[in-house]
Amino acid sequence: MISERLQRLKYVIGDYVSSNAAWLIYSCLRYQLGFVSGSYHSLGAFLCSPMVLLGQVMFPLLMMGVYYLSGYYDEVFRKSRMQELFVTFCSVVVNTLLIFLIAIINDLTGDRDAGYEMILLLAAVLMALVYGVRVCITTHAAKRIKSRQWSFPTMIIGCGASATAFVEKLNTSRKATGYKPVGYVSLPGENNVKQPGLLTYEMSELSEVCKQLGVKELIVVPTKSDRQITLETINSLYSLGLPIKVTADRYNMLMSRAKISSFEGDPLVDVSSSGMSAAGQKIKRLIDIVLSVIMLLILIPFFLLIALIIVIDSRGPVFYKQERIGYRNRPFKILKFRSMVKDAEQPGQPQLSNEKDARVTRFGKVMRRFRIDELPQFFNVLRGEMSIVGPRPERQYFIDQIMERVPAYAILHSVRPGITSLGMVKYGYASNIDQMVERVNYDLLYIENMSLLNDAKIMMYTIKIVFLGRGV
Repeated sequence: MISERLQRLKYVIGDYVSSNAAWLIYSCLRYQLGFVSGSYHSLGAFLCSPMVLLGQVMFPLLMMGVYYLSGYYDEVFRKSRMQELFVTFCSVVVNTLLIFLIAIINDLTGDRDAGYEMILLLAAVLMALVYGVRVCITTHAAKRIKSRQWSFPTMIIGCGASATAFVEKLNTSRKATGYKPVGYVSLPGENNVKQPGLLTYEMSELSEVCKQLGVKELIVVPTKSDRQITLETINSLYSLGLPIKVTADRYNMLMSRAKISSFEGDPLVDVSSSGMSAAGQKIKRLIDIVLSVIMLLILIPFFLLIALIIVIDSRGPVFYKQERIGYRNRPFKILKFRSMVKDAEQPGQPQLSNEKDARVTRFGKVMRRFRIDELPQFFNVLRGEMSIVGPRPERQYFIDQIMERVPAYAILHSVRPGITSLGMVKYGYASNIDQMVERVNYDLLYIENMSLLNDAKIMMYTIKIVFLGRGV
């Protein structure tokens, strides 16, 4: 079985070689068709000119950056043919426009038709070569999977009648989908239906078993339609860092958001990633990094002033760290400016704050009003623990209570938590579990409608709240 890394490398090398070839062919056609300004006595002289050589080095690298941001390299084995065509077309259009604005526009002589012809020529050459190579690699992988030459160790979460029936259908289907069941995991309240050749494991064993068997994916197939147990199970699986899929009929009872991973066999819904497109997720992460770097550079003098005031205002450290549960149900230390007195919370006794909380310092009240205490979280964003926009992370103590009332909270762990969120701008801080539950509904709404445009709107609302001092 070929490794995911090697398959991804095939696509990367294929794209780089085809992009280089496309730019070389385009340069030749550009010269032959008379779209070149300046006097060159031969095609060789043109191709060896400093600007063309620089373009031959730089433009393929630029194209690779666009291909990466398109999310094309995220899924390397089960690519949708229509999605592959669409993503490639969009990448080619973006690359063509970028190259036109950077280099080709300099060769225009006032003939608008010639400009259009140059753009269309570059797009056609790029599309033909890049898409052609991609289709060859994808077709080869699809044939290997359907013929069962390639398969992926898959753990079935569930051990009842539904799970065994699902495995039977996988094993007897005419066209393979690449899933190779290697075992079952028992769920609460299910009767273990014995299946020859496959062992049943407990949830506590799953992490170690996945490492031993090289499990690549998890498929949740509960026999009982218990929404809370299913969502709690999904939540416990996030920390394994593996794709988690649920059969479509079961997912309908969990949430309306659905990202179908494959139409081959029984449709499966991927619940380990957000409904945002792969390109959107890549661009969102790039925006997070760029904005965080800019904000931290701008705010360094401001941070020093805040630190001085905190030290003068009350005894204790400048920063406050607290364990929160974040992306894929993994704990991390959230960073804040300390806004309460030292040792405000006794170990083992988590407490929520409110407007009249006596533990909040004088300057802490000011920071909370303008959300200044949240600014150090840009460091969490740079470390990949948080995003600028996303559901607010909570402590495990409160998560357990929330999930008893809103089991769908588990879905929030499929994305990075945020410095600000729809729940924070529409509801604000919560001082008890009832209010936290109400705020969670906004965060679930955000997950269902996650987009870069909505992120921008939330950031604008947050800026308005900060400047008006309505943070509390």
